[in-house]
Amino acid sequence: MSENSLCRCPWLDTTKPDYVAYHDEEWGVPVFDDQKLFEYLTLESAQAGLSWYTILKRREGYREAFAGFDVAKVAQFTDSDVEALLQNSGIIRHRGKIAATINNAKLFMAIQHEFGSFSHYMWGFVNHKTIVNQSDNNEDSPATSKESDAWSKDLKKRGFKFVGSTICYAYMQACGMVNDHSIDCYKRSQIIAEFEQL
Repeated sequence: MSENSLCRCPWLDTTKPDYVAYHDEEWGVPVFDDQKLFEYLTLESAQAGLSWYTILKRREGYREAFAGFDVAKVAQFTDSDVEALLQNSGIIRHRGKIAATINNAKLFMAIQHEFGSFSHYMWGFVNHKTIVNQSDNNEDSPATSKESDAWSKDLKKRGFKFVGSTICYAYMQACGMVNDHSIDCYKRSQIIAEFEQL
């Protein structure tokens, strides 16, 4: 079967190769690496009010702007760093979101200290096991869940910013806490088969 004939999620714009690559290689694949999880947190919180593709196109810009998503380095950013980032056309120049990323980096590290890793903390909200949904198309996929509500509430209580339940649910989808690939998408069963033994 050729790459083009594979059945994919109906929301995916298959005319955009970078979007297809993200769907095929990342979206919904369980992630346990804290640096990658901080990257996703940064990108998902930047997405608030925007389309995911808007952020995906700027991913390399974010990588350069935020020290390769090194959480310890980002946590040390200063007010002058914020001012410099506001002039950076490679990212979304939104003062609140930039400040939130620095704030969230500090709190991310506090969670690492408390739980041993951000991954262990985060996966606890789904009992350390991917939730597999049964969606036929993107209209069937929820925007939030009781798990994203609980996680969002806990993050906010800890002081995180731009972590509403909708953002948390999108994060859960991206990081594989939830498998929301449509039933006929080839990635759905592939992910289930690869990670069912975890």
